[in-house]
Amino acid sequence: MTISVAIAGASGYSGAELIRLVSAHPEFELKHIYAQANASQQLASVHSQFAGLDLEFLPIEDISKYETDLVFLALPSGVGGKLVIEEKIAGRIVDLSGDFRLENKSHWDQFYSGNYFGSWTYGLAELKDQRAKIQKANRIANPGCYATAASLALIPATSSQIIESKTINIVAASGTTGAGRSAKIELLNSEANNNLSSYKVGGIHQHIPEIEQVLNSTSAKSFQVSFTPFLAPMPRGILLSASFSTELSLEKLREVYEDYYLDEFFISILPEDKSPQTKAVLASNAAQLGVYKDDRLGIGQIVVAIDNLGKGAAGQAIQNANLTFGLSEKIALTNIGIGA
Repeated sequence: MTISVAIAGASGYSGAELIRLVSAHPEFELKHIYAQANASQQLASVHSQFAGLDLEFLPIEDISKYETDLVFLALPSGVGGKLVIEEKIAGRIVDLSGDFRLENKSHWDQFYSGNYFGSWTYGLAELKDQRAKIQKANRIANPGCYATAASLALIPATSSQIIESKTINIVAASGTTGAGRSAKIELLNSEANNNLSSYKVGGIHQHIPEIEQVLNSTSAKSFQVSFTPFLAPMPRGILLSASFSTELSLEKLREVYEDYYLDEFFISILPEDKSPQTKAVLASNAAQLGVYKDDRLGIGQIVVAIDNLGKGAAGQAIQNANLTFGLSEKIALTNIGIGA
């Protein structure tokens, strides 16, 4: 089976990672790439790692001219949603923006700007019963990078009803590719290098309602999340820590996580004396989890490392595309990072 593929927003970091993964996929054939500012340029002139691929960026508005079996949308929020609403895209779609993640319009209005486009099947396969829904879907909303890390850190605990309080504290640091490829002063090497800074603090980050939506779908409790994100001086990777009150011992807490992720290929629960590291998951679709317990305060602490462009974006999009076409979700993906 050969599945024709198009990538819209291929000039960005997530788009480039999609090109790399699709090019290595035995069942996918990359037919078209689309961009806004880089239309009519050769792929290698924007992403030099693809010097051997003879592809040209087409204008976004031409996406309705060429039909493919699968379209990845790696566009800014609002752009892909508008294309979909205007019925300019045929075939199955995996959207990497936030346009179709939120089920509640009021949450969209509070955390995003522009029109609300509705919600699609949420593409987090490790969420119990979600894999079967993804397999039946032809419109998939790929989770956000922070939301992926936070959900993987917390859904075993929320599903098992072991969290005592309704407030969960999350602190996370992301590499600069998480902010996209457009020019921003805070992303200049002179600003970001040798520096660690917070941003969107005070309950305003757009992934907060997405995280709460996932957690509250797994539990009778209604959880609220306190989220503090940091910009880390590295290109890619997310390290996230989630803390919650629980009466479980460390041994029982680890059992909860090991049982939940027992058959999950991309998820690893590390030994007690090891800590997740971003370099260990670099260029992979893997997630490393560390499970800890602060007995003095009765706090469970879960640390997660993912690649924000891998499991946090393009890798997960490939995983979802594999599922929706009835393929093994492992195809073209690895759970082993490059480690350096």
